[in-house]
Amino acid sequence: MYTSIEVCAGAGGQALGLERAGFRHLAAVEIDRHACMTLRENRPQWDVYEEDLNEWISSYSLQYMGADLVAGGVPCPPFSVAGKQLGHEDERDLFPAMLKLVSIVRPRAVMIENVKGLLDSKFEYYRENLNQEFDNLGYTLHWKLLNASDYGVPQLRPRVVIVGIRNDEVGVFTFPEPHKTPPLSVGESLKELMGANGWKGLDEWVEKANSIAPTLVGGSKKHGGPDLGPTRARRAWAELGVNGSTLAYDPPESEFEGLPRLTVPMAARIQGFPDDWKITGAKTNAYRQVGNAFPPPVAEAVGKQIIKVLRETDKVKKGKNK
Repeated sequence: MYTSIEVCAGAGGQALGLERAGFRHLAAVEIDRHACMTLRENRPQWDVYEEDLNEWISSYSLQYMGADLVAGGVPCPPFSVAGKQLGHEDERDLFPAMLKLVSIVRPRAVMIENVKGLLDSKFEYYRENLNQEFDNLGYTLHWKLLNASDYGVPQLRPRVVIVGIRNDEVGVFTFPEPHKTPPLSVGESLKELMGANGWKGLDEWVEKANSIAPTLVGGSKKHGGPDLGPTRARRAWAELGVNGSTLAYDPPESEFEGLPRLTVPMAARIQGFPDDWKITGAKTNAYRQVGNAFPPPVAEAVGKQIIKVLRETDKVKKGKNK
């Protein structure tokens, strides 16, 4: 099994997907204590570090030299249209930390996830510089905007995925092809959870919630309580028969009338988490973890493509050693 280091791990969406693809995590680094609790709850065998990434690199990175993959969803506010898009001027920009980590560990591959705002024209110089910096380290970067709905997730959720392959790998990396079958609708995805308390309006709601979800938002610490985002996002949810003004603790009761609210487990299912992945913490902290997550099915699809490259190189090396 190939090994990996997961940084800015959050609630473990990307880490879980890469695990399913075939990676064994040597370390998971995350600064948020609530997310670390979730990681430890679901994968007690992982070495979870509740650390600032820069401090962790200085203290621990040398012991992980030679890991096959360094992966992480570095903070998106520096590039998000919901923020000020300060890029390298934003103190939360951790791309420099990723470069430093890669220079120390020298993994065979790198995977980085971020918001689609990173592809805006204003960040063209930033992207070119990042390509050059990785090239100086001996890696070629591959960029693509992937929609989660193309990989079985019942929401659009466009995200930039950057894959770096070390130049001594002989395999050729390609991004995964979209699934041939469309994802389930919100109604189909959540029918079981939404009807858990015998809600009489369930079938009518499922019929109305007949498309995929808008991108889950509302995961920022600067944001207020747990809701499904600003006015435009809430309006999109309302069209699917969902009240996005806040989240509920429980599914609607049998006689409930009106627009139901999502619970954290429902949001997690929309994000592509399996039901047995427990998001720990109170409602606000739990939803922030879900809202910031990278859908596991997308990470799994990309991870399998990375492993194809590594296996191809290993196959060639094995043939030469015969």
